[in-house]
Parts: sequence; C-alpha cells; structure tokens
Amino acid sequence: MGPEGKTLLNIIILGFGFMFMFTAFQTCGNIEQTVIKSFNSTEFHGSGYTSMAIIYGVFSASNLIAPSVVAVIGPQLSMFLSGLVYSGYIAMFIHPFTWSFYTASVVVGIAAAILWTAQGNLLTINSTDATIGRNSGIFWALLQFSLFFGNMYIYFAWHGHVHILDKDRQTVFISLTVISLVGSVLFFLIRKLEPEATPCEASESLLQTESTESASIVVATPGLGSQALDAFSESEFIGSMCVTLAPSPPSGLELTFYSGVYGTCIGAMTQFGDDAKSLIGLSGIFIGLGEILGGGVFGMLNKGNRFGRNPVVLLGLITHFVAFYLIFLNIASDAPIAPEEGTHLQAYITPRYTAGLTQLAHKTMTIDYYSIYFA
Repeated sequence: MGPEGKTLLNIIILGFGFMFMFTAFQTCGNIEQTVIKSFNSTEFHGSGYTSMAIIYGVFSASNLIAPSVVAVIGPQLSMFLSGLVYSGYIAMFIHPFTWSFYTASVVVGIAAAILWTAQGNLLTINSTDATIGRNSGIFWALLQFSLFFGNMYIYFAWHGHVHILDKDRQTVFISLTVISLVGSVLFFLIRKLEPEATPCEASESLLQTESTESASIVVATPGLGSQALDAFSESEFIGSMCVTLAPSPPSGLELTFYSGVYGTCIGAMTQFGDDAKSLIGLSGIFIGLGEILGGGVFGMLNKGNRFGRNPVVLLGLITHFVAFYLIFLNIASDAPIAPEEGTHLQAYITPRYTAGLTQLAHKTMTIDYYSIYFA
C-alpha cells in the first residue's frame, strides 16, 4: 500500500474510532438527565445539566494545556487515554455516586480537550493541501453517524417503558461502555507514517554526514519540555484570537440544547404517551440525519454558490427559526425541569399520539450552520 493509501486508511480508522466513541458518549448525554430522574437512590443527588456544564467549562479551559500534552505523549496515545476516560464516565452510570459523577465530569472535560487536539494533529499529519478537504469530509461524515446508531438502540430498548428501571439503565450503559472501548482500541490500528526524504533533504543529509566526519559538531534537538512549552505558547495565542473572533456562544448554546436538554424535554412529555422515553432516541436519530443532510446540502450550496456564503448562512438561520419555533409550540414550559413522572401541562399544540412521529420528525431537523460556515 502506497503512502496515500495509508493516510486514507488512517483517516477512515480515525473516523470509525470517533464514531464508536461518540455513539456511546452522545447517547449518554442525550439520556442522562432522564436516567438520573429515574434513579431510585437517596444517596445520589446529581444533575445531568450540572454535569454537562462542568464538562464543557473544563473542556474550554483545558484547551490551553492540551497541545502540550499531545506534544509530549503523541496524538495516538493521547486519543487512547482520553477514550478510556470517556468510557469511565459512561460506566459510572452503571452504579452512580454523586462524588464519582462530578469527578468524572471534570476529568472527561480535560480528556475532551486532549482528544480533539490530538484528532486535529493526526488529521493534519495524514493530509496534504490537496486531500485535507476530502479527509475532513470523511471524518465528519463518520462522526455524525454516531447520533444515528446510538439513539436507534435507545429507541428500541426503551420502547413502551414509562419508567427506566435499574436493570434497563445498567443494560444500556454496559453496552455503551463496551462500544466506547471499541472506539478507543481502534486508535491503535492507525499506522505511523514514515517521512519520505526529498532530493533536497537527501543532499542536506549527505552534506551533514560529510561535515561531521571532519568536525565534531553536536546539534541539540528540542526536548519534550521545550516542545510542550512551545505548544502551550501557541495555544495561548490561538485561544486569545478565538475568544475575539469565534461565534462560540450561539453554537455552544445550541449544542447544549440538542445534546442534553431537548431529549429530556421529550421524555418528560406525558402527552406523547407511553413511548415518550423511547422518543428520546428517535429525536437523536433525526438530529443525526439532519446533521448529515444539512452538512451535505450546505456543502454543495457553498461550493456551487456564486453569491458567497451569506445565502448559506441565511438559509441556516431560517431553518433554526422554524425548528425552534416548532419546539416552542410542542414542548411544555416546565418540561426541562419536570420530575420523573413527567409533566401534564399542555403546550400550544396538543400532540396526538398517532401523529407523534410526524411532529417529532419536523421539529428535530436542527442543523448547526455555525459549524458549517466556519468549517
């Protein structure tokens, strides 16, 4: 297999590794608040909302040190160790304690920063200027399928369950833990690339060999400490630029909403009937389909559009308004904080159980056009 074939294979393995990992983690985030409300224990007082706030808060701060960690231990080992932390967070739900829940939230926030920094590093190493677009597309397409498969499992596993029993919770999270571990192991299949010497580099190497024969000159290579310090300095500079330029608040709020809050709202709606809990999984399936469809449609419009990116952003904005307005009409006001038995309040539109799937399909097609615009 040639060098280009090896790099393409590495990208595919990378995409499948993240697909398995985030099949588990994104499914976990989508259902964890519902699971916590159903957990029958007087010793546990955690909140899925608080956990997600801790994770993404620590994630943001840890991006400053993540490049240094990746520079010291390498991207492949960084992703493997971070994957183990993700698996530990998911496994914690098998028998959760308050202290382990919030401790795992902090640790997984640090691991997330290291994981995504290592992913960007490895994607760059295995790409050239000509292949970076193709490789990024392959990776993100495989990643978005994680929303589809995990939530499909939830839909069928929780079909007809009004209450989530301890046995149901343990079965789901044991399965998700195994899936996450499979993704971590896949990172070890990524092959290290051997740098090919160009004619210029070969001549320089020959000259260096001849010079060392006549004079003993020692050229010091930068150590791990200096590499880590350089990576930290660069990340600090880039981080200050991102704080100034990036539209993180809107996209961050949306990510939080559809990855943790919206599924909880659907599961709390008694108006959806006995299958309200399983509809959390169906919601995640449609969100995944919306991500895949939206990425493809907006990508084609962005390439073939002679008017620039502004019409693409405008179309994404209109899609957001329609999606969130439909959610506003269909979800009760107290659904995000409803108790385990759910809310009996009616929204502006009273859902009929026979039409529940159609309504859910329409209101879950939310597309993150911010990530498409700045990709």
